[in-house]
Amino acid sequence: MRLLLISDTHVPKRARVLPAPVLAAVDAADVVIHAGDWVDAATLDLLEQRARRLVGVWGNNDGPELRRRLPEVARVELDGVRFAVVHETGPAAGREARCERDYPDADVLVFGHSHIPWDTVSPGGLRLLNPGSPTDRRRQPECTFLTAEVVDGRVADVTLVPVDRG
Repeated sequence: MRLLLISDTHVPKRARVLPAPVLAAVDAADVVIHAGDWVDAATLDLLEQRARRLVGVWGNNDGPELRRRLPEVARVELDGVRFAVVHETGPAAGREARCERDYPDADVLVFGHSHIPWDTVSPGGLRLLNPGSPTDRRRQPECTFLTAEVVDGRVADVTLVPVDRG
């Protein structure tokens, strides 16, 4: 099962539209996971129409319409792997222990907010993934998203993909 992990798309504030590489990744994925800060409902509409399956949450920059349509936390099991999705996890210091405590029923936590890619495993085995942002690199060298696969009940081939916004 092919996954696309994205967050912090911030359309139309940081980009007028989603970059072409993101749309190509949506088309290639079996499941798209968006960890919030869509900013506009049109991006949600687009991904709902285009993705085979979409799992998403709202973020701190998402207004009332997006908050009506999306949960603050989403949970989904994909081929035996339990995912939780949330926008904010708090400061980097202590993140693994805090998220392990807050999401004891998850194998993988996908989050956003910082625009900083993140891939760690807590002492108890919770995998934490932040795809960065495909439209706003902030202090990062480039815009990014993540791809991954679920194979035999585990997450494999997690790849940070740079986005050419050309």
